[in-house]
Amino acid sequence: MKRRFATLDVFTDQPLAGNPLAVVQDCAGLDTARMQAIAREFNLSETVFLLPPRDPINTARLRIFTPTQELPFAGHPTVGAAILIGLRDAPGMIAAQDILIVLEAEIGVISCTVGRSRGQAARARFTLPRLPEPAGVAGSSLALAEALGLAEDDIGFDGHAPCVFSAGNPFCFVPVATRAALAQAAPNLAAWPAGFSHMERGAAFLYTRECERAGSHFHARMFAPGLGVSEDPATGSAVAAFAGVLMQSEKIADGAPLFVIEQGFEMGRPSIITLGLDIVDGRLMEANIGGQAVLVQDGTIDL
Repeated sequence: MKRRFATLDVFTDQPLAGNPLAVVQDCAGLDTARMQAIAREFNLSETVFLLPPRDPINTARLRIFTPTQELPFAGHPTVGAAILIGLRDAPGMIAAQDILIVLEAEIGVISCTVGRSRGQAARARFTLPRLPEPAGVAGSSLALAEALGLAEDDIGFDGHAPCVFSAGNPFCFVPVATRAALAQAAPNLAAWPAGFSHMERGAAFLYTRECERAGSHFHARMFAPGLGVSEDPATGSAVAAFAGVLMQSEKIADGAPLFVIEQGFEMGRPSIITLGLDIVDGRLMEANIGGQAVLVQDGTIDL
């Protein structure tokens, strides 16, 4: 049976940058094992399968797979799937105004807005279905440094210390003092289990204030060998959880600040992710993730 698929580059406005995503659109008859096999065949950080929604008031249901396992939530699949649906089903509408697309993920219902300004790549923004919360205790700076090929004094800056947060997927957040040190980081698989023994998956999101582009607030890298992802060009679910890190480590005034996180530069796939916060009386009330995406391939697979 021929099934339609598309690939998009997400969190970028240029092809061959950002984080590539495969979206399989005709999923009738595919069980979990078959979806996992297809995701392994595409061998991207995530592959999305679009299904009819359980509640017909919603737009679609998502199932998200890495090459090795299913995820309840991920950022670039949510942005990419919403943009593909907009480009496929309502190209005229998204050119005229932002539209609402409601997606059912394993974590819950996710509300997205999709639009496209003249001459620009389509964009999407979604509200986090779950606010970030602490998800454990980080390993020692020494153990993390050894697992990441860094020196212990490379870890930490400006009151930021290693911590673990989750907004659906847990990440160990590792602040790195300089961009130069961050560029040299690489997983040491022999030391990885000791550094991340406190986490089932051991996904590490490294970040620094020293950025490549004007207007960015943080420069980041993400390693997740336990998920079959040696390095990820753009990790929306980590940036979602990063909202908790910012609330814990920064002094942020009430309002609606917007942070820009750049990622993927060391991989030659520059990515830009926006993180919007809604803060009232010093409490995070809501957060959103946004970015652009471009369609790269549109075809069929025969399965």
